[in-house]
Amino acid sequence: MIRSELIQKIAEENPHLFQRDVEKIVNTIFEEITNAMARGDRVELRGFGAFSVKKREARIGRNPRTGETVPVEEKYVPFFKTGKLLRDRLNGK
Repeated sequence: MIRSELIQKIAEENPHLFQRDVEKIVNTIFEEITNAMARGDRVELRGFGAFSVKKREARIGRNPRTGETVPVEEKYVPFFKTGKLLRDRLNGK
């Protein structure tokens, strides 16, 4: 599902809301999750999962095309851990 499909689905299930309002709501939610992660905060959506940021240390990597070693700088990457309810639903429990 992509963002526009999510907006469309929510708008269909809530006919009392205008589509532009649903779009603002969805965009605000994603912005707040992104902003919280940019600050290094953890975002937990009960029953769905938790978003967090993990730090990857600097290391020596390898260019797969040439085989040459290259330094890879430290970086922060997003991490998602599924919630128990989501895992159970995916596994048919």
